[in-house]
Amino acid sequence: MTDIPSTSSASTNVTDVTESVKTLGWSGATSTEQSTEGVTPRPTHKPDRSQERVETRNREFAIDAARLANDLHCQDVMVLDVRGLSDLTDYLIIGTGTSARQIRGVGDDIEKLASQVELARYGRELDGEGEQPTTWLVLDFVDVVVHLFEAATRGHYDLEMLWGDAPRVTWRREAKA
Repeated sequence: MTDIPSTSSASTNVTDVTESVKTLGWSGATSTEQSTEGVTPRPTHKPDRSQERVETRNREFAIDAARLANDLHCQDVMVLDVRGLSDLTDYLIIGTGTSARQIRGVGDDIEKLASQVELARYGRELDGEGEQPTTWLVLDFVDVVVHLFEAATRGHYDLEMLWGDAPRVTWRREAKA
């Protein structure tokens, strides 16, 4: 074992410590020598933008789905931005249909729209078969959840009030002059 000079003395200098480090076989730069040998350079690539693309896709899908529901005669369609308010989803779409058949038809068309942007729907097996009457259809695309209601059911559950803190997303097309 090699003796290292005591650092308690005020007379100890950097050269003595450096020589002791070299004697013990320790590697690395000392205060008197700067070396970049063996140092991995910091990556210079741009940060991953995939999360931004997903967020943009989700917002665009929510807007397109709201427009589609409106075009298919749903009433009082709104998009709520619940990012930061909900751990479950980013956007809620709420709309009112006039009949169970219309609600199912709009739901089917929104599901087709989602498949075009590669969004999968969860819980489809809970819808039941055929034209069973429905007063509330939920389409869960994870980051976007669509609620299509019959008018009385929408009034009863009042999701707009429940998510009253959520900002509304402007989805209507600009009127052409």
